[in-house]
Amino acid sequence: MTYTLTTTVPTPFDETVASVREALAAQGFGILTEIDMAATLRTKLGVEMPPYLVLGACNPPLAHRALQADPSVGTLLPCNVVVRADGGTTVVDAVDPHAMMSVADHDELRAVAEDAEQRLRAALDSIHTPR
Repeated sequence: MTYTLTTTVPTPFDETVASVREALAAQGFGILTEIDMAATLRTKLGVEMPPYLVLGACNPPLAHRALQADPSVGTLLPCNVVVRADGGTTVVDAVDPHAMMSVADHDELRAVAEDAEQRLRAALDSIHTPR
């Protein structure tokens, strides 16, 4: 089972990050957390790596539905979206909500996961479209 929805774009890292933020916002997601893994690993371990940003994306209506169905599901939130430089391209990985929610056997959570997946796929698809 795969656990990510992935796309690769030919745009530079910083431009892709901006596009991903816009695409997520257009699908109702806000960014709750942001982790610059390259900076963190440089500071904590003294290692260098290509740009790598983890965005914790949340769609409040979907999160509310999920929490109403199972208050413990908060341990699986938010939906992480990774933007990472890979040579001359930029890769965008989003967590597959179905993979996340597969640990919970609940019909409403499956419905929320379906909605979240459609929105994340639409966001990833839209970053291929020139602005």
